[in-house]
Amino acid sequence: MKEKIVEKANDLFLNLGFKSVTMDDLASEMGISKKTIYTHFQNKTKLVEATTDHLFCSICSGIDDILAQNLDPIEELYAIKTFVMHHLKNEKTAPIHQLEKYYPKIHQGLKTKQFEVFQECVVDNLKRGIETGVFRKNIDIEFISRIYFIGTNGIKDKNMFPELMFPVGKLMDDYLEYHILGITTEKGRTILNNLIKEHQI
Repeated sequence: MKEKIVEKANDLFLNLGFKSVTMDDLASEMGISKKTIYTHFQNKTKLVEATTDHLFCSICSGIDDILAQNLDPIEELYAIKTFVMHHLKNEKTAPIHQLEKYYPKIHQGLKTKQFEVFQECVVDNLKRGIETGVFRKNIDIEFISRIYFIGTNGIKDKNMFPELMFPVGKLMDDYLEYHILGITTEKGRTILNNLIKEHQI
């Protein structure tokens, strides 16, 4: 039952927001009593914590599966972006903003864990890109990996990137293309152009 509560809460939180969904909403949605939820989770904060941990682990597991495929480094970046977008309901911003505002400690802990995983993944991607000749040899790997992380979080700021002007899917594609174009070789640019054509079909 605990796992089912987490999965349903995860779905509701990502669609409606961490603050918007109440324990009553969750109980009603699952057809169980609120008391049953409190048997497994002391309060809503504990449920939010369990839900974000569950989501983080699911995403890490999916990324590990993609890394195990040994794709071309540029294809790998596109595959990870597509997977993460799908898991985060196309990166709806309301839930993330609510998590940051109402559960800052959980949000900060999640961001720290995200950076650790992201850093390891991107550094490896950049190294392989250099080895295979799709990324330039003279790039500063530590700088690029960090600036890429800051950018992926920065484009979620809806004051800077209002959704009417910058639809989320296109914004993510444009940012990834911007990242790759800044570090790619001619060989890499050919792969990138082919991927862009495929994504436009």
